[in-house]
Amino acid sequence: MKVVKSLKSLKKRSRDCKLVRRKGRVYVIDPNNPRNKAKQA
Repeated sequence: MKVVKSLKSLKKRSRDCKLVRRKGRVYVIDPNNPRNKAKQA
């Protein structure tokens, strides 16, 4: 999982990417390609 400052660019990788907020952190989840996982710390 990558930790990045801006998730906007990572969200554009594929159409299945979703932005999710959990416990005050923002995550990018892609069920079809797990390598696209990222979080904003």
